[in-house]
Amino acid sequence: MKSNFEYLKRYWPALAQIGAAAENYLYSDPNACIYKLGMFGERLILEIFAFEHIPEPTVDNTHSNRIRLLKREGLIPKKIDDILYAIRKTRNNAVHSGEDSVDDAKILLQMTYNLSTWFMEVYGDWGYIPADFVMPEKVVLPDYEAIIKEQEDKIAALSHQVESVSTQASNKSTTERVQKAETTSENMELSEAETRYLIDEQLRKYGWEADTNNIRYSKGTRPQKGKNFAIAEWPTDSKVSKNGYADYALFVGLQLVGIVEAKKANIDIPSVIDYQCKDYAQLIKPEHNEYVIKQWGSYKVPFVFATNGRKYLKQIETKSGIWFLDLRNNSNAPKALQGWISPQGIMELLEKDISSANATLQNTPFDLLRDPDGLNLREYQIRAIEAAEKAVIDGKQTVLLSMATGTGKTRTILGMIYRFIKSDRFKRVLFLVDRTALGEQAADVFREVKIEELMTLDSIYNIKGLDEKEIDKETKIHIATVQSLVKRILYPESDTMPSVTDYDLIVVDEAHRGYILDKEMSETEMLYRNQDDYISKYRTVIEYFDAVKVALTATPALHTTEIFGKPVFNYSYREAVIDGYLVDHDAPHNIKTKLRVEGINYQKGEQLAIYDPVTGEVMNSADLEDDMKFEIDSFNREVITEPFNRTVLNEIAWDLNPDGKGKTLIYAVDDNHADLIVKILKEIYSEGGVDNDAVMKITGSVAGGNKKKISEAIKRFKNESNPKVVVTVDLLTTGIDVPEIVNLVFMRRIKSRILFEQMLGRATRLCPSIGKTNFEIYDPVGVYESLQDVSNMKPVVTNPSTTFEDLLSGLSVAKTDDEKAYLIDTIVAKLQRKRSNVSEKTLEQFIYLTGGQDIDSFAKSIRNNNIKRSADVLETVGVPLVSSTEMSSLVDDIIKNKEAFLVLDRDKVQHKRPVIIDNHPDEVIERTRGYGEGQKPEDYLESFKEFISTNLNTIAALKTVCTKPSELTRESLKGLKLELDRHNFTENQLNTAWKEMTNQDIAADIIAFIRQQALGSNLISHETRVKNAFAKLRLNHTFNKTQLDWLNRIEKVMLEETVLDKQTFEIGAFKNAGGFTIIDRRFGGKLNEIIVELNKYLYEDGGNVA
Repeated sequence: MKSNFEYLKRYWPALAQIGAAAENYLYSDPNACIYKLGMFGERLILEIFAFEHIPEPTVDNTHSNRIRLLKREGLIPKKIDDILYAIRKTRNNAVHSGEDSVDDAKILLQMTYNLSTWFMEVYGDWGYIPADFVMPEKVVLPDYEAIIKEQEDKIAALSHQVESVSTQASNKSTTERVQKAETTSENMELSEAETRYLIDEQLRKYGWEADTNNIRYSKGTRPQKGKNFAIAEWPTDSKVSKNGYADYALFVGLQLVGIVEAKKANIDIPSVIDYQCKDYAQLIKPEHNEYVIKQWGSYKVPFVFATNGRKYLKQIETKSGIWFLDLRNNSNAPKALQGWISPQGIMELLEKDISSANATLQNTPFDLLRDPDGLNLREYQIRAIEAAEKAVIDGKQTVLLSMATGTGKTRTILGMIYRFIKSDRFKRVLFLVDRTALGEQAADVFREVKIEELMTLDSIYNIKGLDEKEIDKETKIHIATVQSLVKRILYPESDTMPSVTDYDLIVVDEAHRGYILDKEMSETEMLYRNQDDYISKYRTVIEYFDAVKVALTATPALHTTEIFGKPVFNYSYREAVIDGYLVDHDAPHNIKTKLRVEGINYQKGEQLAIYDPVTGEVMNSADLEDDMKFEIDSFNREVITEPFNRTVLNEIAWDLNPDGKGKTLIYAVDDNHADLIVKILKEIYSEGGVDNDAVMKITGSVAGGNKKKISEAIKRFKNESNPKVVVTVDLLTTGIDVPEIVNLVFMRRIKSRILFEQMLGRATRLCPSIGKTNFEIYDPVGVYESLQDVSNMKPVVTNPSTTFEDLLSGLSVAKTDDEKAYLIDTIVAKLQRKRSNVSEKTLEQFIYLTGGQDIDSFAKSIRNNNIKRSADVLETVGVPLVSSTEMSSLVDDIIKNKEAFLVLDRDKVQHKRPVIIDNHPDEVIERTRGYGEGQKPEDYLESFKEFISTNLNTIAALKTVCTKPSELTRESLKGLKLELDRHNFTENQLNTAWKEMTNQDIAADIIAFIRQQALGSNLISHETRVKNAFAKLRLNHTFNKTQLDWLNRIEKVMLEETVLDKQTFEIGAFKNAGGFTIIDRRFGGKLNEIIVELNKYLYEDGGNVA
């Protein structure tokens, strides 16, 4: 009989021989057959490496690690991965424990044949139509030993070297092969036996003992204490099909907990639940009642599953995934799971009572979270938790909370998690972050903040940290990074998988970061090939677990709402500033230097000093053939200009106050720019005797990229006196909490408003210990000019540089010769840039693929064929002088070398461009404050006055401030402040403008400014207004010692508040002391009269209402 694998001889004779040998061993030595199939899988993976010109791993070069590497490249689809895993695991068992089953060998042989046809369709002939598999017959060969020996000799001869072969697929790009690999695997039809074999392997990964051929009812297997069996072919009294045999019955010990039906790939799965699983669950045989836990209506089994072994795909939802139905409640609907539920997960589901937990949650007061000795949450944080709880109780599976940076998201999360676990609504919480520093920060809060009876969350519940991958039954909270879960779910290194029920609540911090804002997130780069890939993997992790997802962010992006829905709660930065929970920034310092305004100009004939970061050399360029100009956008990117940096830093260095308690964060363009800023600042400060440790760089490269050292540096910035000034690139843009930051310096331009808002968020936190009332922004690069006018809901995706593959795709569809010539020139230019920045291994592969040409000679040969140089034109001008026929031939030649170009695309060497070193002198020519559209303080105050007079009779609260200020409520004042804020009028900027114009530092509140502009009132500071009012009150009354003590407390609150009304006594510390009712008793029932009288005194400011 002809071997099923003979067709492989055309391209891969070694695979053909190994497959034929496995067939010959099938009956005589099934152990050897399985071993050969394992060899086949290994050889096939090596063939892919050779074909794709991917270097094998230099560390841990094992079969499993090679598969992981190809999965990361997108070359191994899920179904193929499952087949390879089954072959590899069974081969290992054959080697180590003498696996010797003809039945197993038969299934694996057919599975390996399917693997081989997939390989031929993707890497051989794209039009290949595979023949049906024919199971070898059991025949006795007269010269069996000789045949086997001959095959083994051929295998040995062919196994020494794996070389790339040329096939029809060689002309396809890697991207095309990735797509072909996926579609071909999805169209692959496995038999029910093969599907069952793969499901066995899947169940074993999740903690079940499964083996269709051996752990089956007919072979005497019965439930046992301490065993988690998936017993195959379990009999029931159902008449639906197969004499009532369920494919698997799941047992935890002696308890029947589930029924599983396995079908072929093209079967509609949900209907299997309705027509078979439900019937099996009702018709358990009477003799098996001892295994039934209880009865739910007519059902004797709580959970049923149906699957065809395919990974879940939304596009073919009903024909993929593992479908699950909880039969305990008739209103439950079937749903698709991304993986299996473990035995422990099944038992936790059985113990769960959602209705009771929801009732407990609703009836639990929030007093504990308001406790000043505990979490001491603010009202908006309580409202956020209430919104999340309502959404969960209403049955929402995804919840998004939008809270401004600095408003205490982590403490809100802590309070929310505590209530969810305390009420038993959720058993285990995954707190998901996208970087280690955020996880460590959260762990610190969980360890340090008291929550109940002076105990922290960490001391009440079992919490697993970032370093712990595995969870156990007692774990209540697990802090993990997205990256660690990507590895566990998509690229597992062990033979176990996380159960989809390991967590029933996932809390996602900084949820907007589904895209990479931070260029220094090096730990992601090895896992994510591009932006879409990152979002895809991020989403895979989020959706893998069958859990409720609660996400928090300050700046929702489009994909955030696609995953989590619209926010159920919003608390904006401006609202937090108006409520007094965040500090506002003052009018930005706009610093204009000569070079910023005029640019850096070079004249024709001048030479440039060019620094090559690859060689470390500085060389002079040839004489310029034309004038050249660099704008501010290019500063410290394409041109290093120390004079500009020095001029700016000389201007502001002492304003940053390295002797004060406040701290400064400076945003640089890149690592080299950060080094330059640190150098200049240290030189400036050394002349004034400032400690050298006052200035420090914290980027992803410090200490050789050592994460622990970087984390220590961040903690030092946060907790110690020095450093006072930190220079960063993107590492400290989001999620890092240092309340002492009072200055932000933008030495780089930013186009993303989301990133800009996150950067501003580093300085918005309150810090009463240093008297922080606002923060300063220094803008020497025109950051406000460069900001795109984008909504917070718009995704920001970095624009990757064009790849060779993109250019070749363009070349293949270009219509005119001019278009082709342009694209070829672009390819040549990109080759020339790449030649000085390519790894040795990639260069070696490139030379091999181009028939011995290195990048430089290959580029020259293309260019010489594309253009003809002429003595009467400049060297830099290329004139296409080739015929259409020659052009078509050249395009064909280039596209033939597509694989060589793709190798360059895959090269991960960091691109380092030569930069120009510039020494043009610079000087500050103007320093102003930015007051919205009005640049001068007097313009700003005049526009404010105009706004007040125009809207005095249209905005009710504005009229109240001017006519009856004592009747102003907190809510109406907040609405007025938000309206003023919308027109760019804030207390901070009004005070700064007043100080600049009059040289008077008053610190008045918004009411004082309104009354001054509308009524001509005296402008006095808020503190003076409050102290005068309380002094007058004390003078006009005789209060006892208790009452005086309360008045002192009320006065202290009023120094931070603008309005005094009954509502003042129903929040914060006053509420905890009993609120208005109790405090009113202390004043003999006259607290309301005192409020009215105080308000009268507060506004005795000489204003003329008429």
